Amino acid sequence: MTANLGDVVAALEGAYPPALAESWDAVGLVCGDPDEPVRRVLVAVDPVAEVVDEALDGDAQLLVTHHPLLLRGVHGVPADDPKGALVHRLVRAGAGLFCAHTNADRADPGVSDALAAALGLTVAGPMRAAAAEPLDVLAVAVPVDDTARVLDALAAAGAGQVGDYSHGAWTVEGTGQFVPQPGASPTVGRVGERERVAETRVEMVLPRRRRGEVLAALRAAHPYEQPAYSLHEQAETLSTRGLGRIGELHAAEPLGAFADRVAAALPATAWGVRAAGDPHRHIQRVAVCGGAGDPLLATAGAGGVDAFVTADLRHHPASEHVEAGGPALVDVAHWASEHPWCEQAASVIVEALGGTVDVLVSYRRTDPWTIGAAQPTGRSTR
Repeated sequence: MTANLGDVVAALEGAYPPALAESWDAVGLVCGDPDEPVRRVLVAVDPVAEVVDEALDGDAQLLVTHHPLLLRGVHGVPADDPKGALVHRLVRAGAGLFCAHTNADRADPGVSDALAAALGLTVAGPMRAAAAEPLDVLAVAVPVDDTARVLDALAAAGAGQVGDYSHGAWTVEGTGQFVPQPGASPTVGRVGERERVAETRVEMVLPRRRRGEVLAALRAAHPYEQPAYSLHEQAETLSTRGLGRIGELHAAEPLGAFADRVAAALPATAWGVRAAGDPHRHIQRVAVCGGAGDPLLATAGAGGVDAFVTADLRHHPASEHVEAGGPALVDVAHWASEHPWCEQAASVIVEALGGTVDVLVSYRRTDPWTIGAAQPTGRSTR
């Protein structure tokens, strides 16, 4: 059996649903034919020229990256434009490009889970949880002999899916009654006469987005001319998806040792690893956010954590955070913070299509900073 590009895309979108992406983001398949066979996939953080070189030199039919290639409004991809040139190279070589960005940030597991795992953290949940998918509860009375058929029809339309279980329902038997009025064509009973029927009350949850399909299935499968049902919207709840993760080390350690742990766990960059806070402060409960974590500084401060690991922290927000007595900060290179995700995304493909696709991870450092110059010691500043 040979997998095609569409199979790989389906596996990745199952793990990183496009609906989780920010409205401004550009995720999914950039180029490539879903029907073309795929024998090898390369996973990387950035869709840049040297990574495209690596993919094509390695005979990969698909390049999967975290960062999008065409994020802003694009009206063309001419070959004399740097990004357009990459698209042309991939298309000419018969290779595709797929991007999972903010949808991978919010997924469970996602980018921050991979970072937490690299640091040896046991994850407890997201820093900023996303709302769970809105649900409805449908309750309907069905003649006893028709219950299984109607329940199957509702399940096929999307009702009763609870985690990894389908056809989830609560049922109880009772007696229904009704009086058909003039103009009715009752399946059971006669016009003007009270009818009592042995019925099963069926209750099922359903995604609110599937409400139309489920009600249509109910009307098509139910034997009555006018089935009686009630529909209720469940209260909003939080999910395990969302930005960042909070986790714990097996044992507390000083901030200095924890910074060394972070440096050893992530690929080396010119940016390196820097920390803000008392070097002797004990660190055990930790918040992490792959990529730029400035927007989550206040969330980290309110999360009862000892340290916050992220990238691209700016001077003034970081300084004000430390002055206010917030958690210690560990700032790493953006690319390094997101590179652990590559192994996670590769495992998604392997688990879905293992044995049919060869999946590789790029370790080429595509962080834009290339030089970390050592400064003379003993120099004072004023």
